[in-house]
Amino acid sequence: MRCNTWLLALVATLVPPGASTPISAPNITATTSVLLPAGTVIGTVGDDGVEYFRGIPFAQPPTGSLRLKPPVRLQSFDSGSVEATGVGPACPQMTAIEATPLLLDVLALPDVQETLFFGSTLGDEREDCLTISVMRPKGTCAATDAKLPVLFYIFGGGFETGSPQMYNGSVLIPESVAQGKPMIFVAVNYRLGAFGFLGGNQVLEDGAANLGLLDQRMGLEWVADNIAAFGGDPDAVTIWGQSAGAMSVFDQLALFDGDNAYKNRSLFRGAIMNSGSITPTGPVNGVNAQEIFDKVVETAGCASAADSAKLECLRGLDYDTFVTAANSVPAYLGYNSLAFSYAPRPDGRILTASPEDLAQKGKYAAVPMIIGNQENEGTIFALFQSNITTEAALVSYLNDVFFHNATRDEIEGLIATYPNNPDSPAGIGASNDTYPEFKRLAAVLGDWEFTFMARLLLQTFPATVPAWSYLATYESGTPILGTYHATDLPHIYYETSNVSRSIQDLYISFVDSLDPNNYAPSTPSGYLSPWPTWQEKKQLLELGAQSTYLIDDNARAISFEYIRTHLETLRL
Repeated sequence: MRCNTWLLALVATLVPPGASTPISAPNITATTSVLLPAGTVIGTVGDDGVEYFRGIPFAQPPTGSLRLKPPVRLQSFDSGSVEATGVGPACPQMTAIEATPLLLDVLALPDVQETLFFGSTLGDEREDCLTISVMRPKGTCAATDAKLPVLFYIFGGGFETGSPQMYNGSVLIPESVAQGKPMIFVAVNYRLGAFGFLGGNQVLEDGAANLGLLDQRMGLEWVADNIAAFGGDPDAVTIWGQSAGAMSVFDQLALFDGDNAYKNRSLFRGAIMNSGSITPTGPVNGVNAQEIFDKVVETAGCASAADSAKLECLRGLDYDTFVTAANSVPAYLGYNSLAFSYAPRPDGRILTASPEDLAQKGKYAAVPMIIGNQENEGTIFALFQSNITTEAALVSYLNDVFFHNATRDEIEGLIATYPNNPDSPAGIGASNDTYPEFKRLAAVLGDWEFTFMARLLLQTFPATVPAWSYLATYESGTPILGTYHATDLPHIYYETSNVSRSIQDLYISFVDSLDPNNYAPSTPSGYLSPWPTWQEKKQLLELGAQSTYLIDDNARAISFEYIRTHLETLRL
């Protein structure tokens, strides 16, 4: 186990958990066990009223000949039981970060420091990492037919970093019990970077695309097969993710053109997406993905192999050599930013088309959902490009790094919808410019990847299926960054503030009844307003520092329309 400094925490989730001291770890008072078809799972009982089962393997180790292959279900534990009493593993990480002077200066600002969390547990990195963790209220027993609803969490980190144990999901359990809506929290591990999202024509031909999504899907299938033994209801699963985890949630909705059936039952009945949904991407064998594949193969020393043998060459590498090769391409915490080197891409089978196409054609499982964003999603991703000092340089950057299929005229047309206004975007302040094109780049990145994709999905959503949407502004005024990407995580997992409890209670209510408005009347102390569905008036619930408001979902409408009508060329 490793305890991370703020820098490693930043690498793992962008700027994750925390504006305050984290809730202390529970004292372990006893052990408990659950019998599954695969064998006995031994967990722990904490003095916080939670039972923990951490790091349960659900697939065979994806090593050796199973590296860069779809996951293979684990049928039984080697010794008939598994000790799920410690901290689960982390999948291999991409740890490259461009610690630019601007990034370090901004993170050193006192007001920004207050939004950072110092110290998270990533877990030991290892290739044999396909595990799942379960947390349930103390005393839950399948024999009592508890049938508790389940919240299934997919962590974020740019498809490059992160692990389930970065997030203190146990805090939701006592709150759910206090609300009279007890639930079970499940978190899945999945392969990252080249291990889980390598593209290229060779990958497509081998059937090895989008492995991380298949890991997540197998985790959902594990829940369907096993959660009843923990006292959970396999017919009451809500999938939830943040950032790349939220993008993965939409991909789970869209996998196999929206077919989420498994053994004649739906794998989930609701979805929550924090700061992520649709990510427009080109095909897994397209130019962008092929360039990444070729670079990894070259660094690994496999370039001389025949095309048909390159994947086998990568499978035969020792672990350290493959990790080095996987890390030889640009990371998302750097100049290339959200132009992900590794990401889910259409492969014609798992993801049959780019996510925005699947959304617009209705080829996804339309279940009740909560979806929303932070007001300033793009600011943290624009701290690496201080050489962009002119509009022409901004156009070149977007054309060269992000949108290879767009013409320069198309990029200029996009930028023309973003006035070079020192007051834009909101929530930062007019004086907080860092380089001449910082705010425009931040606005474009935040809109294209997050805010506008949520709006696009909502516009495709059936009128008969309820959807709620929010915009978080509770960190408005934070210098340079505003309410930036990942500032929701401390409020959900690590704080006990009114805002924190309010968000928790909205989610607990949704998991319980598929309606976020059914929280206990006595909480959360008048902070929350009634939250109508987006379909009613196309409004968002603004989560402010002191109270909540309803606002129209029409920010930067001209820019939205431009991106919506040019998505075919504005893909990664």
